[in-house]
Amino acid sequence: MQHESFYDSGVYSVPEMGIYTGWAAHENSLAAGQPFCNEQGDIALLFSGECFVDRGTRDELRRKGHEVGQTAGSWLVHLYEEKDNRFFEKLNGLFSGLLIDKRRKQAFLFNDRYGVERIYFCETKDATYFASEAKALLRILPELRAFDEEGVTQFLTFGCTLKWQTLFRGVQLLPGGSLWSFENGKCHKQKYFFPETWELQPALTAEAFEAQFQETFKRVLPRYFKAESKIGISLTGGLDTRMIMACRPPNEKLICYTFAGKEGETLDARLAERVAKASGLDHRTLRIGEEFFSNFESLADRTVYATDGCFGILGAHEIYLNAQARRLAPVRLTGVFGGEILRGVSTFKSLGLSPQLINPEFCRDVSPLGAQLTNGAVHPVSFAAFREIPWNIFGNLAACRTQVTFRTPYLDNEIVALAFRVPESLRRSPLIASRFVKDNDSVLGNIPTDLGHLRESKGLSNTLGRVFCETTFKFDYLYSEGLPHWLSPLDPLLDRLHSKVGLLGLHKYLAYRRWFRRELAGYLNDVLEDVRARQSPFWNSDFVNHMAREHIAGRKNHVREINAVLTLHAVERLLIRN
Repeated sequence: MQHESFYDSGVYSVPEMGIYTGWAAHENSLAAGQPFCNEQGDIALLFSGECFVDRGTRDELRRKGHEVGQTAGSWLVHLYEEKDNRFFEKLNGLFSGLLIDKRRKQAFLFNDRYGVERIYFCETKDATYFASEAKALLRILPELRAFDEEGVTQFLTFGCTLKWQTLFRGVQLLPGGSLWSFENGKCHKQKYFFPETWELQPALTAEAFEAQFQETFKRVLPRYFKAESKIGISLTGGLDTRMIMACRPPNEKLICYTFAGKEGETLDARLAERVAKASGLDHRTLRIGEEFFSNFESLADRTVYATDGCFGILGAHEIYLNAQARRLAPVRLTGVFGGEILRGVSTFKSLGLSPQLINPEFCRDVSPLGAQLTNGAVHPVSFAAFREIPWNIFGNLAACRTQVTFRTPYLDNEIVALAFRVPESLRRSPLIASRFVKDNDSVLGNIPTDLGHLRESKGLSNTLGRVFCETTFKFDYLYSEGLPHWLSPLDPLLDRLHSKVGLLGLHKYLAYRRWFRRELAGYLNDVLEDVRARQSPFWNSDFVNHMAREHIAGRKNHVREINAVLTLHAVERLLIRN
C-alpha cells in the first residue's frame, strides 16, 4: 500500500493478544503519527483517514488537559478513555481504525458511518485478516486471487460492486458504522450507527431548515480548514465549492486550483478564477499535458492497482492531476458530494453495456438487485450517503487519496444528519444553496455558476442563460462521452463545430471517447491483443475485436465497453496474477 515515496509506514503488534498490524500514511498527516498510545501504553490506536471533533468534545478534552489537533491523534485515545464504548459514536469524518485495549484484552475494528474509508476482510477458521486495500489480502492469501462472479456481474451492470461485495472471491467489505470486537479468540460483530437514527428525524419547514443549515454549515466548515500543511481548494464553477468560499474562515495557507484538459478554458476554470480573485486568493489551472498520453499505460495500471479495480481505465487522469495538486498543497478541500447529499444529484444507473460483449455462458441476472437498490423506498439521503458514495463514487476518491489528503464538509455527520430534515419542496432545489452564497458573500453571489444559478437578472434573459448552460452541458456530454452509435459518424462535424464556435468543451475536459480514437488508439489495440490472447471467460472475443475497430474508425461509441474490458483485464493481470 506504499504507493508513493512520500508515505510514512510502520508496524505494531501485540503477540500476546494475537494482533499483528502494519500501516502506511501520507507524511505529516494525522495517521502518520501512529500508533497513538496513552501515557501508560496499555491503549493503542491504529488509524486511517481523518477525524474532526465538534466544539463540545474539544472543549471537554481541553478542560482535562488534552490537546486536540488535526495532526496529533493522541486525543483520540484520551477520548476513548473518557467515553469508553461510546467513543465510536463521537467520531466524525472518513476513517477506519483498530483500537487495542490491553487492560481488557480487547481489540475493536471500526470504520466511519458511511464505509467510505474501506476495510476489506477475510475470515478463516484460524484468523481474521483485514486491510484498507484488497491487494494486501491477496498478497498473503493466495486462495483469494480469483474473481468473484457475482462481484464481476455487478461491476459489468453498474460499474461498481454492491452491498459490500468485492471483485475478489472470499474478500468482503465491512459495512459502514461497523464495530467488531475481538476477545479471547472470539469476534463479536456489531454496529455503532444505523441510518434509521437520522431517517426518523421529522422534516423541518423551509424557513426553519434554511436557518438551521446556515448556522450548522458556518459552524462546521472551520474544522476542515485546520491543518499544519497548506490547503488547496479544488474549485469549480458549481454551487458546492461556492458555498465553501462564501463563508471560509481566514487562512493564509490557501491556494485554489481547477482541473482542465489539454487546451481551451472550461466554464469551471473561468468561473473558478473569478471566484478566487474575488476572494483574494491565487488560482491555478492544472492541465492534462502530452505526458499524460505518453505515460498512459503506466497511469492506467497505477489507477487500477491503487484502487483495487474500483476506478478503471477512464479514471487514469485522477492520479495524474492530483499529483499536480499535491505540489501546490498536500491537503485537498473540495465540494464533492454536496449535490448528492443536499440536492439528490445521482449518477448511479445501469451502464447499458452491449449484450454482445458478454460471453453468454457467463451472463447472470442482477436486475432484481438493481431494482431493490434504486427504487423509491430508500430515503434519498440514505441512498446517497450509504450506497452511492461508498459503492459507486468510491473509486474516484480512492485514486485521489493516493496523492493528497482528501476533505469535504458535505460528509460531516452534522451536515448529513441535517440533510434528512429538508422539506420535500426543497429536496432537489438549488435555492437554499444559492441563497446561502448570496447571504454570506454578495460578491460571489453575483458570479453565475456553470449551470446559470446565482444570476442577478430576472425574466427572459435569466431563463435564456439557464437554457444555454443546460443545453451546452448536454452537448458536452455527448461530445466527450455519450455520443450514441447512430450519431458517431457526425464526430468530424462536431470537431469542426468545436474549433469554429467553441461551444463544445465548455463543461467537460475529459474526452476518452475521442482519445481512444486518436491519441490512445495504439494503447487500445495493444491491450486488446493481450485480452484476446488470455481468452477471458467474461467476453465474447469476436465482439471485442469488432468493438475496437468500430470505435477507432468512428462508426460506433464503445467507450464504456472498452473501459469494462480493459479494467477487468488490468485487475486480473496486476492483482490476481500479480
